[in-house]
Amino acid sequence: MAREPIDEAVIAYKTILAGILDNRPSGTRQRLAAALGKHRSFVTQVTSPTYDTPLPARHLATVFRVCHFSPAEQERFLAAYEAAHPGRLPDVGGADKMRTLSVMAPDFGDEKKNRAFDDAVAEFVAKMAALVNGGE
Repeated sequence: MAREPIDEAVIAYKTILAGILDNRPSGTRQRLAAALGKHRSFVTQVTSPTYDTPLPARHLATVFRVCHFSPAEQERFLAAYEAAHPGRLPDVGGADKMRTLSVMAPDFGDEKKNRAFDDAVAEFVAKMAALVNGGE
């Protein structure tokens, strides 16, 4: 049975995402699940080209942050995502609506602890922004 064109577009961005995830350190999928507040099976469904489940636009910023997308990777992914879900990107709150805020944080002397702390702070900021903007 032939796939619908939208299915092929979803497969295209999921293939990009799966490739990026495959090149990240072990445990990235689990960190992504924690940052999204979801089970790892959800991450598998929204990132694997073999599943039809689309990646919700509201999760894109978290995916970019946790998976440490380079600007080129983000641009390539967003082009494919826009092709699959036209008009959905403005709902994400693109980089032009973001500002940088530097925070002095303790160095725990452990890469894993530092990353967990950084991810927790970023998640807190994202949730506060959503709350202030009338979102979740």
